[in-house]
Amino acid sequence: MTTTPDTSSSILIVDDMEENLVALEAVLGSLTQKVVRARSGEEALKAMLREEFAVVLIDVLMPGMNGFETAANIKGLDQTKDVPIILLTGASVDPNYAYRGYTVGAADFLIKPFDPWLLRTKVNVFLDLHRKNRQLAAQADQLKRLLTAENRPGGETPAPHEPQATQGSHPTPGSQPTQRSHTPEETPPGQPPVHPEPTDDHKPAEPPTSPHAPLPEAGDASRLAEVAGQLAEVELLLRESKGSDQKALADRIAELEQAVGRLLVSGGR
Repeated sequence: MTTTPDTSSSILIVDDMEENLVALEAVLGSLTQKVVRARSGEEALKAMLREEFAVVLIDVLMPGMNGFETAANIKGLDQTKDVPIILLTGASVDPNYAYRGYTVGAADFLIKPFDPWLLRTKVNVFLDLHRKNRQLAAQADQLKRLLTAENRPGGETPAPHEPQATQGSHPTPGSQPTQRSHTPEETPPGQPPVHPEPTDDHKPAEPPTSPHAPLPEAGDASRLAEVAGQLAEVELLLRESKGSDQKALADRIAELEQAVGRLLVSGGR
């Protein structure tokens, strides 16, 4: 049964010797990840700009751009600076190579010949880290979209406007035709003209009574009786004075007395 390579997290191996690349591919083959080859530092940088990698394995001793310079250039680019780097080198090298590797930003340093199980374990750690980082990025992006949708002004769906009937339009089935009021000039033939009823400017508008309005309590009734007495005294004083304005004001006060009296009667029931 052939296992399909997982292309979501690729591995880049960089070495100028073909036999080393073949050996690395054989060791990493059991991880079922896509493995990409590069024979120089320049070729590795081009590959990393074209594709996303979970981890990079670089041989230190390469002609031209060596492993340290390649790692430094990778860490110097915004697109590739977060990719972990594992440096590989032979046994007969300068003991300070490991220190130089960590200085340029390498995550680990292995000396050949290395244990294949140890290399796979180290690489697998970075693969898992890469997968988790991608999951967190996807969750953060989804949360950002949800917050943006909630904070967007006018996020609620507005109620649809009812279509207004225009002159000459036909009513829709099931709808009631709009009754149009006629002015005296537009009164249909055969009907007497309708004139608006005259209004009294001095007539106060009585508040609408509701059958569910609360009845006044005992304390309220006593205050209403006191108010009624004061209104009666003011009315008497206004009627004794002269002038049409005082008489009109007295009439309005009398009507207020009647309204207070009705409240007292309803509260005593």
